[in-house]
Amino acid sequence: MTKGTEAGQAERRDRTIVRTSVVGILANVFLATFKAAVGLTANSVAIVMDAVNNLSDAASSVITIVGTKLAGREPDQKHPFGYGRVEYLSAMVISLLVLYAGVTALAESVKRILVPEEPDYGATSLAIIAVAVVVKIVLGRYVKSVGERVGSGSLVNSGEDAMLDSAISASTLVAASVFLFFHVSLEAWLGAIIALVIIKSGLEMLQETLSSILGQRADAGLAREIKATVTSYPEVTGAYDLVLHDYGPNAHNGSVHIEVPDTLSADELDKLIRTITVDVAQRHNVILTAIGVYSVNTKDPEAMAARKKVAEIVRDHPDVIQMHGFYLDKDEKTLRFDIVVGFAAEDRNQIYRDIHERVQREFPGYSLQITLDTDFS
Repeated sequence: MTKGTEAGQAERRDRTIVRTSVVGILANVFLATFKAAVGLTANSVAIVMDAVNNLSDAASSVITIVGTKLAGREPDQKHPFGYGRVEYLSAMVISLLVLYAGVTALAESVKRILVPEEPDYGATSLAIIAVAVVVKIVLGRYVKSVGERVGSGSLVNSGEDAMLDSAISASTLVAASVFLFFHVSLEAWLGAIIALVIIKSGLEMLQETLSSILGQRADAGLAREIKATVTSYPEVTGAYDLVLHDYGPNAHNGSVHIEVPDTLSADELDKLIRTITVDVAQRHNVILTAIGVYSVNTKDPEAMAARKKVAEIVRDHPDVIQMHGFYLDKDEKTLRFDIVVGFAAEDRNQIYRDIHERVQREFPGYSLQITLDTDFS
């Protein structure tokens, strides 16, 4: 994938996000205007809060556009990895706006529960609410699908919020119908329930966004695909310790270790590593900034037998996910390998010490170099 192709794809993605956000802004401003008019005329706190929620959605779309524009800035000396993570910050702001709308709606609803007021619905009011339900369903599905397609957390959050709004509008329609037919006002209580649902949605959005900012485990599917690409080369017998750093949607840098025969020359290794780097970038849009090398014994039957024995010791611990990078050097009397211990283990260091002691007993004359790895991918 050439630099020009990557830039073109990024530009198309940004245009798609901006265009979708503009659609969201126009739709939400339109709905908020009519709902506010209906809510004030009908003295309906639920409808007024629904209108406020639409305005917060419009603000969310504005934030999405601003975040996308800022995230698309070219890397510079201060931020050599680019500004892609700005999109996560914009998604966080949207989550906070949703939370604010929920808290505001809850406070207003509680006031109406303590001091009840009867609403005054009309046919026009109900028709507008019904139209709002349909518009929000269509808008929500559209925005979320585009967000998933282009990898925009902000759009996905906005789409999910719009789908939630459609349910909120539908519930206000039900409450209005109950009042018209049975003269029982559920307004304030419904408003409180709506507010709690909005707060819950905002908290979930915030949790997901913060997880991305903090740095979460790489997508399992992407990790498998990259390892499959790396191990597709006949010289590579294994790919391990894959670490992916997320610098924004569809922007990853990373590193990996490969196992190769101990017969490869430096020239052959250099050629192999460069080829793998280009291949992974073209296929997966991931830049491998470093490829480490584990040498594998291929000429000494004794070393191969030692690897088998050490593997048996390691497998006795169910929390050990993997052993790799094994190499036995008979001349220097060293034995080295890495173990990956899962996060579920109660005491990872104790497992390491136990394996070290048992391997040392099996190979008393050797110096051990055992690395305790983290399960990144």
